[in-house]
Amino acid sequence: MAGPELTANTIPELPPLSRARGRAPLLAALAAYAVLFAPTAAGLVSQWWSDPDVGHGLLLVPVALWMAWRAGIAPGARPDQGVGVFLLVVAVLLRVAGSLAAELFTQRLAMFLAGCGLVAYVAGWRQLLRWWLPVALLALSIPLPAVLLDQLALPLQLQASRMGAALLQWRDVPVLLAGNVINIPGHQLFVTEACSGLRSLVALLSMGLLLGGLWLRSPSSRAVLLALAVVVAIGVNGIRVFLTGFLVYFVSPEMGEGFMHTTEGWLLFVVSLGTLGLATWAMSALEPERFATRG
Repeated sequence: MAGPELTANTIPELPPLSRARGRAPLLAALAAYAVLFAPTAAGLVSQWWSDPDVGHGLLLVPVALWMAWRAGIAPGARPDQGVGVFLLVVAVLLRVAGSLAAELFTQRLAMFLAGCGLVAYVAGWRQLLRWWLPVALLALSIPLPAVLLDQLALPLQLQASRMGAALLQWRDVPVLLAGNVINIPGHQLFVTEACSGLRSLVALLSMGLLLGGLWLRSPSSRAVLLALAVVVAIGVNGIRVFLTGFLVYFVSPEMGEGFMHTTEGWLLFVVSLGTLGLATWAMSALEPERFATRG
């Protein structure tokens, strides 16, 4: 007897046992990933929850996962076991080195690389390119090591102090600047590490990356938006120092601390977000003309 005919739309299904065997390596890799990085992930979530300087991770990770799910699998994606295994080996070595040195950033970087390795192993490097925005957001959610933060915070403190002092002098307020200490008659303003603007800088960079990835098509436009995010973060922080000194000098010393100081910071951060949003809108409005001209 002749067997059943196979048409172009007929795809033979593998037996259940074959499907299970085919998925076994992936399931084993996922299980190993969970076991190896569960403590790292738990510590990272705990830091996001308890440390306001890195709390943006609680927002970035769900947004990144949702965007990856929405983007789906890239057309023509094929497993790239070579790239996947390479990334996984590097990740495991970093995980071991981070454990030996008790260095959290290295362990978290290893978790990130291992995740990229699994994606490449299953769907290839094209899938990582398709998910470039979620991958970048996940990378930004990893807190930087304390040594690097200290190196970044001090220049930002000094820059904010210089900008604030210059603006106060422009408004005819007597100022004596000594490093990160602004002396005005009867008062001293200390631009501490918390006032360096580093938290706002990271948040604005994340928002600039998200806005550029969603609404801008040109890599150059996205790069300009990220550069603008840095300029806005530094500039607005200098204005915040100026406003604090101005209000302390002309209104009341209480304006430089507590609720009023915090409220001032939040309002200026909203202004920063609005500035980035307007810049994104303007650049997206100009892009169609440029692309039409090129076409």
